[in-house]
Amino acid sequence: MNTKYIDLISQTYDFPQEEFTLNESTLEFHGIDLMALVEEYGAPLKFTYLPKISENINRAKRWFGDAIEKQNYKGTYNYCYCTKSSHFKHVLHEALENDIHIETSSAFDIDIVENLKAEGRVTDKTYVICNGFKREQYIENIGRLINSGHKNCIPIIDNYEEIGLLNEAIKGKFKVGIRIASEEEPKFEFYTSRLGIGYKNIVPFYEKQIKDNKKVELKMLHFFINTGIRDTAYYWNELVKCLTVYTRLKKICPTLDSLNIGGGFPIKNSLAFEYDYQYMIDEIINQINITCQDADVAVPNIFTEFGSFTVGESGGAIYEILYQKQQNDREKWNMINSSFITTLPDTWAISKRFILLAINRWNDEYERILLGGLTCDSDDYYNSEQNMHAIYLPKFRRDRPLYIGFFNTGAYQETIGGFGGLQHCLIPSPKHVLINKDKDGNITTKLFSEQQTSKQLLNILGYEH
Repeated sequence: MNTKYIDLISQTYDFPQEEFTLNESTLEFHGIDLMALVEEYGAPLKFTYLPKISENINRAKRWFGDAIEKQNYKGTYNYCYCTKSSHFKHVLHEALENDIHIETSSAFDIDIVENLKAEGRVTDKTYVICNGFKREQYIENIGRLINSGHKNCIPIIDNYEEIGLLNEAIKGKFKVGIRIASEEEPKFEFYTSRLGIGYKNIVPFYEKQIKDNKKVELKMLHFFINTGIRDTAYYWNELVKCLTVYTRLKKICPTLDSLNIGGGFPIKNSLAFEYDYQYMIDEIINQINITCQDADVAVPNIFTEFGSFTVGESGGAIYEILYQKQQNDREKWNMINSSFITTLPDTWAISKRFILLAINRWNDEYERILLGGLTCDSDDYYNSEQNMHAIYLPKFRRDRPLYIGFFNTGAYQETIGGFGGLQHCLIPSPKHVLINKDKDGNITTKLFSEQQTSKQLLNILGYEH
């Protein structure tokens, strides 16, 4: 009878996979010995595997390049990184090695851009696409960047007041985009996105506020829907509506030459994950081509703003199972040495599921369990995988420590979790390790941050001065 954990994984999934392999009874991630990582740095532990960022950027560039060539598309493709997914310096440095552009969402993002410009990693040729609802500080910072000579900074107009505010802050001519307020899926609690300007109002808005304004040049139409780029009737319907607005606007606005289709590429959240990226890109390019040909207008240059897709699959978290609690005749709780609310807040906030695998003891028998965090909050738990209503791990044994890993956690978790600040129940942020490859392909590791101390938390709370 096949009762070992390795048997369960091999029978349930196509395993091993490109990034997940086994070295005897321990898991490797992109060739990284995860137990060696635990032995060197301890657990709980977070890590970022930087080469995966460049790999995903170049995958997307290749897919779009192939689609453009295959369909004889006359526009260009520009890859932007959505900084809100992870603002960390090591992430931006790795991403910018790949000739990309940046999308921002708030005032302090511009300070990061200026820091990167001072380092020479961002130049005046880099597009800086400024999204978000803009008020005084954000407007001021955008104005400062454009006034310093960064003409490829394109604020995306989110509401009717922003043109006037930007006009006051910027000295010379400047480019803008307009965000379309897409209609939400029927399951949403509201009909139209709060972001952007409604489909029917965009052409009148252009004619009233931009057309005769000699300082302003409309460069881009921006389209994004919350559910992301997925092969659904809802997505294709919204894309066609967007393209209809684009072609109408293009006929009366010759400076409009770019379409930003936002972000939304899904990332791998299960070993059973399947998504045909090339098909989706081919079909998007095809739809744009056909619509523009039918309307007799030039096709736009295409921009994307991939955040989770860029950085998500580079991240991981490792925990130790401290103890097992049998709470009734059916439920066993394995307690991790950290908190899900603290370190993987999306598991609590939006019931997000990541890839979960044992790090060691793959040749041991398995059992069905629930995972609990250290806080006294009843919501601090993890109870199922993306494709199964259960979790199975090697059987708990006091004499044989068990380590588990959550993978593809690199987007949003640090910022939502309040990295470096207060944590729920004062559970400290764990160590964070950066993993890279040297010129010879050898794995290198570097400690980015230590685990938070009580002194750091007490300082925030006002107890230490």
